Amino acid sequence: MRFLFASDSYKGSLSSQTVNQILADAAKQIFPDCVCDQVAIADGGEGTLEAFLSQKTGRRIEISVHDPLFRIRPASYVVSGDTAVICMAEASGLPLLSENERNPLWTTTYGTGELILHALQNGYKNIAIGIGGSATNDGGMGAMIALGAQFLDVNGNPLRGIGNDLQSVARIDLSKLSPLIQKAKFTIMCDVTNPLLGETGATYTYGPQKGATAEILLLLEAGMTNYAQHLNEVFQTDVQTVRGGGAAGGLGAALKLFLNGEMQSGIDVLLDIAGFDELVAKADFVFSGEGRIDWQSANGKVLSGLGKRCQRAGKPLICIAGSLGKNFEEIYQQGVTAAFSILNKPMSLQEAIDNSEKLLHATAESIFRILKTNV
Repeated sequence: MRFLFASDSYKGSLSSQTVNQILADAAKQIFPDCVCDQVAIADGGEGTLEAFLSQKTGRRIEISVHDPLFRIRPASYVVSGDTAVICMAEASGLPLLSENERNPLWTTTYGTGELILHALQNGYKNIAIGIGGSATNDGGMGAMIALGAQFLDVNGNPLRGIGNDLQSVARIDLSKLSPLIQKAKFTIMCDVTNPLLGETGATYTYGPQKGATAEILLLLEAGMTNYAQHLNEVFQTDVQTVRGGGAAGGLGAALKLFLNGEMQSGIDVLLDIAGFDELVAKADFVFSGEGRIDWQSANGKVLSGLGKRCQRAGKPLICIAGSLGKNFEEIYQQGVTAAFSILNKPMSLQEAIDNSEKLLHATAESIFRILKTNV
C-alpha cells in the first residue's frame, strides 16, 4: 500500500509537515509495510516559505519590516537563483496580531511592500508573492506606498495606507513608483477568486475573521468602493473584473494593477515544484486536510487544487480537517472523495487546538482501520 500525504496546515495549531507526519505514523501503525510519500503544502499564506524550502534548494533572507500596526519586526523571504518567494503573512499576517488588536480599519500591508522592494533592490527579477493569511483590508495601499505610490486626500495630504484611509482617497500619484518594478516579473500566488467588492468581495468575505464588526464592514466596503473608482480611473479598467482582486483585503487587485502581476494558483505552483503529479500516479490513496473545511475550500483553495489533480489521476482523496463548516459538501464537486473532522465530542476551539495532535492521530487511525478491512 502506498500513501501520499499532502496536507495544508491547521492554522494556529499544526504545520503542514506535522500533519503529514502524524498521518504517516498512523498509517504505519495499521499498514506496517506501507510506503508514505509526503508533500508540504500551503496556499500562499501560512507555511508557504517552509513548503517552498522543503521542495527546492534556496535560502532565507531576513530583514526588518513594519507589521500590520506599523511596529518593527523581523520578516523573511526565500530566494533561489533570480527568483524571490515572498509570503505577505510574514509582514502583514493575521497571526502577528493578538485577538484584541485585530481591526482591519487600522492595519496595513506596508511591510509586504517593504519585502517586495528589498527583493527588487537586490536584483531579483522573478518575484512570486503569496497573499494568504492577511490581517488587512487596505486594498494593498500600504504595500504600494512602500513601493513609492502615493494616495492623497482631498487636501493633497498623503495617506498612511490603512483600511480607514480607503474612504479618504481622492487622488493616486504614481510618479514616484519604483522604476525597478518595470524590470521584474511578478507572480501572484492566489488560490481564491473573490472580486474586490460585493458580498463575495474582500470586505464581507474576509473582514469578519480579521476583527471587523458589522459597522466596520459597512465603513470598509464604502471606502473600498471609493478606492475602486480611483483605480478604475488611473488604470482605465474595471477592477471588479480582476479575478482574485479581493484576496488579502484587496492586495490581489493592487499587485495586478500596479505591478502588472500575473495571477496564478499558489497551490499549483507548489504542486509543480514538488512533482505532485508523479507522486500521485504511484499512490493508492491521497490524504490532505486543513484547519476548517467549508464552502470556501471549494473556491480555488488548496483542497480544490489537490482534488482536481487527484481526480485527473483517478486516485481517491481523503481529507481530515480540524472542523467541517457550512456547506463543506461542496468540496466533493472538486475531486475530494471523503471529508472527516478530528472532533470526537463537543469542545471549545482552544481544547481542540490543545489536543489537535492526539485527535488527528485517532481519526486517521480509524480511517486506516476501515481501509484495512477492504484490502
